[in-house]
Amino acid sequence: MKKNVFTWLAKVNKAILPSLTQQGVDLSKASKLQMLIFGWKLYVTKRAL
Repeated sequence: MKKNVFTWLAKVNKAILPSLTQQGVDLSKASKLQMLIFGWKLYVTKRAL
């Protein structure tokens, strides 16, 4: 059940949130909001797998 929720959430994240790597954002120079988005997407992706 949890995996299904995180799989769905990963699809929603991919559709809504920006891709920081495609934008060429350097994570060492990223703003706090960009780091928050990156961390959230990483967490959801890890849980979906």
